[in-house]
Amino acid sequence: MSADEELAKDLGPLAALTIGIGTMIGAGIFVLPGTAVARAGPLAAATFVIGGVIALFTALSASELGTAMPKSGGAYFYVNRALGPLFGSISGWANWMGLAFASAFYMYGFGEYVNALVGAPALAIGPLSLSAAKTIGLLGAVLFISVNYLGAKETGGLQNVIVLTLLGILGVFTVVGLANADVESLRPIAPPGATAEVLPVTAIVFVSYLGFVQITSVAEEIKEPGKNLPRAVIGSVVIVTTIYALFLLVLLAAVPTELVANNDTAVVEAAQLLFGKYDVLGFDLGGLGWGILLLGGLLATASSANASILSSSRINFAMGREKIVTPKLNRIHPRFGTPYRSIAVTGALIVVFLLVGNLELLATAGSVLHLIVYGLLNIALIVMREADPEGYEPDFEVPFYPFVPIIGAITSFALIAYIEPLVILLSGAFTVFAGLWYLLYARRHVETTGVLADWVMDRSEELPDAAVSAATTVKPEGGEYRVMVPLANPATEKHLISLAAAIANQRDGKVVAVNIANVPDQTSLESARERGAHDAAHDLLETAKADAETFGVDVETHVVLSHRTFEEVFDAATTYGADMTVMGWGEDSHGAPGRAESAIDELAKSLPCDFLVFRDRGFDTSRILVPTAGGPDSELSAAVARMLRAEFGSAVTLLHVADDVEAGREFLEAWADEHGLADAEIRVETGDVESRIAEAAEAATLLVIGATEKGLLSRLVRGSLVLDVLYDVDCSVLLAEREHERSLFDRLLGSGARATEPAETGVEAEPTTPTVDPDSPADGDGEPTES
Repeated sequence: MSADEELAKDLGPLAALTIGIGTMIGAGIFVLPGTAVARAGPLAAATFVIGGVIALFTALSASELGTAMPKSGGAYFYVNRALGPLFGSISGWANWMGLAFASAFYMYGFGEYVNALVGAPALAIGPLSLSAAKTIGLLGAVLFISVNYLGAKETGGLQNVIVLTLLGILGVFTVVGLANADVESLRPIAPPGATAEVLPVTAIVFVSYLGFVQITSVAEEIKEPGKNLPRAVIGSVVIVTTIYALFLLVLLAAVPTELVANNDTAVVEAAQLLFGKYDVLGFDLGGLGWGILLLGGLLATASSANASILSSSRINFAMGREKIVTPKLNRIHPRFGTPYRSIAVTGALIVVFLLVGNLELLATAGSVLHLIVYGLLNIALIVMREADPEGYEPDFEVPFYPFVPIIGAITSFALIAYIEPLVILLSGAFTVFAGLWYLLYARRHVETTGVLADWVMDRSEELPDAAVSAATTVKPEGGEYRVMVPLANPATEKHLISLAAAIANQRDGKVVAVNIANVPDQTSLESARERGAHDAAHDLLETAKADAETFGVDVETHVVLSHRTFEEVFDAATTYGADMTVMGWGEDSHGAPGRAESAIDELAKSLPCDFLVFRDRGFDTSRILVPTAGGPDSELSAAVARMLRAEFGSAVTLLHVADDVEAGREFLEAWADEHGLADAEIRVETGDVESRIAEAAEAATLLVIGATEKGLLSRLVRGSLVLDVLYDVDCSVLLAEREHERSLFDRLLGSGARATEPAETGVEAEPTTPTVDPDSPADGDGEPTES
């Protein structure tokens, strides 16, 4: 299956709402009240309210992003789209691992309640000892992973039954609790030391609020997401926060605080006590109350785990679709229509976490990882609003922008400080891993850059160089192909931009047109910007943009003010992430004939990308001549010839000069077949290489030839075998040199022949790249000059 498969929209509004409620209303009310009350007393109810308020800010941001981009993956997808794949990797892994931790926590709680019901024994497997709760939790995890494997529709239907039943049970308990409530039981509201515990306890119980954003993880499967998504996200937070606060207040007002504190099954014992005050026909209802709330605990923890497994597998699915992880995880089950591999991997992680973690570690790890995601999600909303990318048209908009997302981001990150240091360290390790995962693996595969990077690049001349460099340093290597064109001379702009656009069109890439305006050393760059010294450059770039767009390619333009001229081209290629640079050249410069780099640049730099250097004698690609002796740069010559042939229907002739015609023909035919030019005309000659090229070029309109890596001193002493013919031929010349690193020794004394390159047997052993001439701007655009 392909990576762009879509999921069916089979979740209705009630199913979407219950996914959020079902995830949140589990361990938060049935497992954590004991820990919260032990540390904060009656203020424990306030910790749940504070957690709900913090969650509400993010819920508002998630609702806007969800209605604008209803895609499977939720928070991960929004962060990845807005902030780029580096932060996308961090948010994706944090969200995925956070939900896996939370699912393991819920199943642990599920095991505690089942154990209270049946009294299961502990289990020992070799050196591994499992408590009864863990053993039961593992069995439950397998059950719910299997349920999710069958499909979202079945899962949504199960959530409806579980959540509605659960709300009914909690409603019965609340009514009985209110009938026995005593406000005096809530005093003192703030026991000694309780106030200082409010935020730390909020951080612990925040795991109870992980469900609302997970609704957006299945946004691609929700019917009418523009209307139903905000209702489900915001509604679930408001409903659950109200239930938490009311339920906990009633619990503490109806039973002694000591019964609740440090008791993981406090609500069950409280129900037994409260219902035991009543009897019907002589039957004590205490056992009934115990059974009802025990059932409620089972349903709550089960529904939380079920919804979390559903959402975490969808996040994994979205990461595969964006190639953060392998797209093979996106394989859709032919019968059930679910990303079954994602579900299987997520299930395996849940089992591992359940085996090695304890209740508090699982809960707080889930909280920290989600708080990281929530903070990034609020920042993502700000980026989307400010950048206003094409197609961003949310059906719901956050009120009181930008205060809501700013507060949401600050409170999410700030709450992390109140978690145990060990858990923060563990979560930080996951975050570092996610960043390294992107840089070492995903960067080679990811294709999208993110709205933030595009926004920075569009304002590169206004923003600090550090910001522009940061945006390009981490840009995806698997993204769109970028062809940079340094422009200065309007007379040759059209031919250069046409060449670049043709190559970009063949690579489904983008043209990056750059004008580097030279500023005198005596003038600061900021002063030059303020006096509009570069205004004329914009007219040139607008013309170039219009010319490139005739090829149907995207165009990006930049004006760079610099005290340097030619040297800035290489920095610009790095800054703007160029895969290829197309530039013009002049007669000679810097005392180094026949070189596209100055003497100083030769000593200091390697080529940051592939370079094509064009001597313009008219842009005619109808008959292309490619001389070759099999050197590395001739691979680029062949690639360029193939692209031009595909774009313009060019006739390509290959030339090889050899002492033995038969051996030369055998070599050239094999080389042509290897480089996709088997149908090109083959021409093998003997004699003087320079003369044979000149003769063959008489029938050509464009000569495409590979450059050399001969060092500076070698060229100055020995000259160049092919340089003269490059000036003498009547057709245009295009020299190709591949991206490469060179040592200082190679730059100074290199012979020009690589280990795999034939020396002195053909044209690739000697040709050099002609120099951009700043003193002859009419000859080409290789060295940008002041416009």
